[in-house]
Amino acid sequence: MPEPDDDSPSLLDSQASTRDAAHEVESEIEELGDLETGPGLPSTTLAARGLVADPENSDASSAAPRLSDLLTLGWPMMLSQMLVSITGLVDRAMIGRLEGDGGVAVALAAVGYTTQFFMLIQSALFAVGLAAVALMARAIGAGDPARSRAAFASSVRVAIVMSLVFTAAILAAPETLFAWLGATKEVTAAGRPYLQWMVGSSVLLALNLTFDSALRADRDTRTPMRVSIAVAAVKLALNAILIFGAFGLEPLGLAGAGLATALSQSVGVVIYVLIFRRIDKDSPVSFRWRSVWSKTGLTRQVLQVAGPGVAERIVLNLGMLSYFWVLGRYYGTLAVAVYTVGVPLLSFSWIPGTGYGQACATLVGQRLGANDREGARRVGLQATALALMTALPLAVIFGLLRTPLAELFTDDPAVIRGLGPFMLALAIGQPFLQLHFTLGGAHRGAGDTTTPLVAATIGNWALRVPIALLAALVFHSGVIWVWWALVFDHLSRATLLAWSFHRGHWMDRLGGAPAPVRATRGPKT
Repeated sequence: MPEPDDDSPSLLDSQASTRDAAHEVESEIEELGDLETGPGLPSTTLAARGLVADPENSDASSAAPRLSDLLTLGWPMMLSQMLVSITGLVDRAMIGRLEGDGGVAVALAAVGYTTQFFMLIQSALFAVGLAAVALMARAIGAGDPARSRAAFASSVRVAIVMSLVFTAAILAAPETLFAWLGATKEVTAAGRPYLQWMVGSSVLLALNLTFDSALRADRDTRTPMRVSIAVAAVKLALNAILIFGAFGLEPLGLAGAGLATALSQSVGVVIYVLIFRRIDKDSPVSFRWRSVWSKTGLTRQVLQVAGPGVAERIVLNLGMLSYFWVLGRYYGTLAVAVYTVGVPLLSFSWIPGTGYGQACATLVGQRLGANDREGARRVGLQATALALMTALPLAVIFGLLRTPLAELFTDDPAVIRGLGPFMLALAIGQPFLQLHFTLGGAHRGAGDTTTPLVAATIGNWALRVPIALLAALVFHSGVIWVWWALVFDHLSRATLLAWSFHRGHWMDRLGGAPAPVRATRGPKT
């Protein structure tokens, strides 16, 4: 090895000075992301780690996946999910204190029926968001910001159109839909205004979910978390004012809860618009409204990835609607009220699986964009292990404390008694649920939305709904067997996704890393 010449020390000093300057810039960037001074800038975080033209020259792309990456991305998502769950629980608790014809069970059942329709829209839009994550994360991992911007704009376009179509279809005949599910006239009358506000705000939800997904594709999960905090705070404050009446306003009851949701979603959209206005136009997550209707987008690719995801959500929600039909038709309003209260309670134990699944989707997409198949596989294994380790203790807690927890959210003795066996069944099914949440995230991050669709179809239409129908129509058994149908659904989905993950073909759904978009700079801004 040659001896260093006399100029080497000065060269080293220069390199050290450059590194110090870079650290100072990164420190200033971190300050911009402080909660007290405003939301962070996704474009600045990308400059530090995402723009990789050549994966072989990038430490971030070539280094082995770390558990810390999943934790760093996952905890803001978990906190956001927790906020959603807490907001839902407080919402149910407020509604559970309403007095009216038929008592608390009517109001809760009305919320339960409405939630099924709203979830049909929400889950379809969530599939579009997953398509945005898959396409944008791959483009970012491959060092192609123009393609990422095009995928972002196209995802917004698809989400807006889809939300409007679903809204028009559901609001065209709400009474017919309630009746199809077996709702009584009292429940239908109570639920109609709530349904109109909830479903009517779905276009706002479409924007919020797509904006959230775009930032997650760039590994920015803290900004969506902060927006979630703001939206939850506005929702709960408006709930107290509009449901029960305050500051001289007339109490709106159940309709007030729906109006509060619509207004809080509006606040979320405004915050996101202000955030994206601050992002540099050359960032992979740059967004301009005019680009939404540009012909240079990737609408076809978004539809190809989102299509099976939307179909999966429709399969799931039609399965849940059929499940609800069995509950309402053969077990009555009380069973529907039990299901309505029980799912938000147990949603806390789902949080690890959803958080790690979403973090896994982002990291898998970026790994595959950098042609790192082994890294993508290891991310999936790590996410699954973390989800199981954190979710199992939660399942035990919710299973053992099911009665005291139920008493926190309703004082109806019949609903409390009915919640016991329901919550126990879902607590036992937690390991399987966590597995298919996390492994499903790995598949979707790779662009494979077909395998989760197949798993959902088998779980719902070969097991959950048939078992519920057999219990009600053939064996005339108690509602406990309808609850246990959920466990078999989650078990089958976890088994199929684990087998698919082991085979490895899920990583080939989108082929290799996308070809860089070099002829254009993406959608015109």
